[in-house]
Amino acid sequence: MSEHDIEICQQAIDKYGEKHQLLKAIEEMSELTKALCKYFECTDKRMEPIILDSIDEEMADVEIMMQQLRLIFRNEEQIEARHKEKIDRLERRLKNGLYGV
Repeated sequence: MSEHDIEICQQAIDKYGEKHQLLKAIEEMSELTKALCKYFECTDKRMEPIILDSIDEEMADVEIMMQQLRLIFRNEEQIEARHKEKIDRLERRLKNGLYGV
């Protein structure tokens, strides 16, 4: 995210409060989950573009809320370290034919 995006996210936290934004993050993740479920349940190919658009929208919302979570919990270095660990583990699993993140 750009510095401007981060500034806007911090303004949202300051205005609405950490608790509210944590609940909003849960809500947005739930909406993405629902959109993904609709994708798997869809049997009408004509609806697929609408569902994909909804997934795009919800992913953007979740990314914005994830940035706010990073600002609230202020643990960027730990997140990056965990991210690297998880990517390395995924790489090993791919090489060894194992399943899962």
